[in-house]
Amino acid sequence: MGSISKSTLNFLVKLKQNNNRDWFNEHKPEFQIEQHNTKAFFESLQVELEKNDAIEKLKMFRIYRDVRFSKDKTPYKTHFSGGFVREGKERRGGYYLHIEPKGSFLGGGFWNPNKDDLFRIRKEFEMDTSEIREIINEGNFVKYFGKLQGDSLKTAPRGFDKQHPDIDLIRMKQYIISRKFTDKEVLAGDFLNEVEKSFRAMRPFFNYMSDVLTTNLNGESIID
Repeated sequence: MGSISKSTLNFLVKLKQNNNRDWFNEHKPEFQIEQHNTKAFFESLQVELEKNDAIEKLKMFRIYRDVRFSKDKTPYKTHFSGGFVREGKERRGGYYLHIEPKGSFLGGGFWNPNKDDLFRIRKEFEMDTSEIREIINEGNFVKYFGKLQGDSLKTAPRGFDKQHPDIDLIRMKQYIISRKFTDKEVLAGDFLNEVEKSFRAMRPFFNYMSDVLTTNLNGESIID
């Protein structure tokens, strides 16, 4: 299946308006149809991704919310989403797609890098940012994503010069790429193609980060 159905967005609108177990159980057959159709779209997308990348698996996320530590006790998510895990230790980064009425987007990158990865990235930026700046200023990157996103520290991380010319990148705690879609774009016949092209435009960034995170500062591999 190469498209998202309007009935899928309509169901999610109704779920948002009736986010309770009684309504959901009454409409569970409808949910199962839309869940099946959405998964079919993601599986079609995986086929396209595998033409240009090695994908280990597709992970579809559950509709049920974990409300144990949340003030919001509504039991269901009001979107469908899934992620594609790249294959092998040498390939870092992953692809994410989120389908929600008036809130659809795709994303990728490094949402919460661990301490060692974050330090390694910052040390790379401390030495040289010419390659990463070329990647994030490239035409397709800017066209699809605008700019590299993510939370930043207010000042330089400990051990780094706050006057460094590339402190804007060094201060970042996350390195995220995203693209938003309108409902009209989601329902268009070329939506799958647009998502695949966007994910392909992430690849230079992923390739760069993969090289950084699988080598030491001398460029030697640290993969076992």
